[in-house]
Amino acid sequence: MENTPFDPIDIASLHAWRRDQSGDNSQRLERLSHNLPLAVRQELTPCQRKMLEMRYYQGMRVTDIAAELGITKSSVSRTLRRAKERLYRSLRYSL
Repeated sequence: MENTPFDPIDIASLHAWRRDQSGDNSQRLERLSHNLPLAVRQELTPCQRKMLEMRYYQGMRVTDIAAELGITKSSVSRTLRRAKERLYRSLRYSL
């Protein structure tokens, strides 16, 4: 198989296409900022909300959350994963 150099015109076309496709996503981010607190309140259980708050707002590690709540690390990880999945399912169509 022979090494052929890339055609500069193709590379320029690819960069132009990427630039055109990147667009401004500020409207999507604004909708997400508006809908995320609603989804957290309406879609998550109190336990999921508490663990998300501890993890992302207070910056606690999974092991610290587990120790404070008196549960296993795997329970914390599983609960956080399920909470994120619920939020994703809830928010993906609003973007």
